Amino acid sequence: MFRYKAYKYRLYPNEKQKAHIHKTIGSARFVYNHFLNEWTTAYKETGKGLSYTKCSAALTQLKKQSNTLWLKEPDSIALQAALEHLSDAFDRFFQKKKGYPAFKRKTHGRQSYTTKWTNDNIVVLGNKIKLPKLGWVRFAKSKDVKGTIQRAIISKTPTGKYFVSVVCQVEMIAETKSGAAIGIDLGITDFAVLSTGVKEDNHRFTSKMEATLKREQRKLSRRYDQAKKDGKELTAAKNYQKQRLKVAGLYEKVANQRQDFLNKLSTTLIKNHDVICIEALDIQGMKKNRKLAKQISDVSWSAFVDKLTYKAEWHNRSLIKVSQWFPSSQLCSACGHIDGKKPLIIREWLCPACGVHHDRDINASINILNEGLKTLIQPV
Repeated sequence: MFRYKAYKYRLYPNEKQKAHIHKTIGSARFVYNHFLNEWTTAYKETGKGLSYTKCSAALTQLKKQSNTLWLKEPDSIALQAALEHLSDAFDRFFQKKKGYPAFKRKTHGRQSYTTKWTNDNIVVLGNKIKLPKLGWVRFAKSKDVKGTIQRAIISKTPTGKYFVSVVCQVEMIAETKSGAAIGIDLGITDFAVLSTGVKEDNHRFTSKMEATLKREQRKLSRRYDQAKKDGKELTAAKNYQKQRLKVAGLYEKVANQRQDFLNKLSTTLIKNHDVICIEALDIQGMKKNRKLAKQISDVSWSAFVDKLTYKAEWHNRSLIKVSQWFPSSQLCSACGHIDGKKPLIIREWLCPACGVHHDRDINASINILNEGLKTLIQPV
């Protein structure tokens, strides 16, 4: 079974290569924004948008215009990829999966461009990778690239680090069947409570760093004000730039900690269980609760479910999403009695029908497992 898998590495380009990466990122952003504006204008005037084919033909003409001849310098595939991303963004919008495409900002934290493999223009050899227009670039090789290279995504973080994600088509070897099934109740106090009774701690990565982040953000604001007061451009204000990198480094550390935790937990669950049952939460709706929005964002349920989804597909596991309206917290997992809606403050309760004592979250995860298994065995 062939699947797409990405291998991400830290890049160490020289100064000339860095300049070309910046130029390509800027050009891809310009192409995306230019044709987003053209698409929007065409829709307002004619009631019809554009298409990837029309934009691609227009891009060829755009490269010939005197004021945009510089578009010939970067990797042409990267510019075509920007058009593909725009077309995909409109497809998701019309399918009501996402909002209307937004313009890409130069000040956005993560900047990147995509290039595709063709005629051996992307090659990995030892600790160097050959990329279109860049030539051979040194990178930190943490694992071997397996499969057939399809494309590469070159990115730059706010801390000034460069990365490449090499996307390959790989023949996936599924994990050995375990015969086990598990239910997962996601929460804030505990990140995940399993039907086995295990509780995975919510490490609260952002909260633990909150005091430091606030202090460093205040310093950044003061240095911003001072730079403006002195009439300096922010790019030339050394103290501001030092502090900006420090703040960006803190956010990057939090993001890396969170990703590491989510990857390890999702991999462990997929390896050890054939069936994973989880509640289908309306996370965007839950974020409208101002008291919980910050904690919900920090806990990253969406990212966790996404990782479970693609890893389950890789290893032929069944990921079952139970309806958010299923009363998992109100139902006795021992006898099936529904005890009415209980406020979140109640963490333990005694079933009035059978007398079994329940931990609210463990009981919910068992109910999610049972409901998921019912869905699995229902005839099609």
